[in-house]
Amino acid sequence: MRTVATPLRYIPFRRKDIVAMCLAEERLTEKQAAQFQQLGEQLQASLHQHFHSRQEALKEAYLAVNPQARLLDSGLLTESPEDLKVLLAELLEQANYEPVTEADLAAALEEASLFKVRLQVDFSRFEEVLLYSRGQSQRTESLKLLWGLYRKTVTFTHYDNVALYLKVPPEEGEEGAGERVYLKLFENVPKADIEMLFPETQVRMRNIDKLLIGVPALVGGGVMLTTKLGATLLLIGSLLGFWLGMHAEPVTLDKAALLALLAGLGTLAGFIWKQVKNFRTRKLQFVQALTRNLYFKNVANNASVIYQLVDEAEEEECKEILLAYYFLLTAPQPLSAKALDEQIEHWFLQRWQYRLDFEISDALAKLERLGVARRDNDNDWQACPLEQALAVVA
Repeated sequence: MRTVATPLRYIPFRRKDIVAMCLAEERLTEKQAAQFQQLGEQLQASLHQHFHSRQEALKEAYLAVNPQARLLDSGLLTESPEDLKVLLAELLEQANYEPVTEADLAAALEEASLFKVRLQVDFSRFEEVLLYSRGQSQRTESLKLLWGLYRKTVTFTHYDNVALYLKVPPEEGEEGAGERVYLKLFENVPKADIEMLFPETQVRMRNIDKLLIGVPALVGGGVMLTTKLGATLLLIGSLLGFWLGMHAEPVTLDKAALLALLAGLGTLAGFIWKQVKNFRTRKLQFVQALTRNLYFKNVANNASVIYQLVDEAEEEECKEILLAYYFLLTAPQPLSAKALDEQIEHWFLQRWQYRLDFEISDALAKLERLGVARRDNDNDWQACPLEQALAVVA
């Protein structure tokens, strides 16, 4: 079950969905509906050109630090590309991501994992770590404990999307190698398990798992020592006592005694190996659980993160403009920024059951820049007619 912890900064619908949702209100005539759909397509095409240039700038900035890049010394590479971190932060802001603070990260690392794995991250391996999240909510799930005999209901914070920026120094022995930057994008990440997103995470045994392995090992070892190794331990004790001078009577090692000694030591070695194998098997199960979780949560890596974020930012910009324009267009009178913001947020909550923190100032600034809405002397906003908007955006 999901409940929104804080209002969403991003719009959890596609651009085409937003157009359809607006038209479903039936506030526009048939002609206006067709024009509004056309406006959505033209706006998308116009924004696509703008974001394509942003994408090229990010690709150029990332090229020198991309661990997967294969650079050719053609002499045509940009000597001083724009700052990757600055460009990426601007793009994430447009895609409505928010920074995860050091305090948030520290709190997440302290929380108990939901998928029964204890993880440890060595942050000293990274020169710089930046985390961004989008869409925070509270979820409730029922976890199986004690092999399914007991269920526990837990409530946890959940991120819809998480973007990760990692700057790693060159490894020892890598001549001529510079810093590398890893970009990662994930979805559906519990806040308590955010450490699993980092590379080279060490899997550690939880106390309960140590008990599950250690207690049976101790009990089994005790039983084995008293039943199968009693004669062997007595013989070893007699030999040690004689060698240490604790008693003068020599110990006779005949063939039968020697075979018994070797058999006992072999049994002991086999028992120890079995416990080591149990430990390794348990740890392997944890690694498999970690890999399985990451497999379904990973969305993109390195350069592909740029393409994904550019697409998301482009969609967000387009949806914000269309929503602000539609509600101004259908309003019977000009609206203040506050009134427009409240209308859109109320519409999402009542009509679609989503709590939204709509970026009204940003949306209105874009409308004004495009020339499809204007302010009057009272600082109220009014949309231009659809015919004019189509001509401007074309």
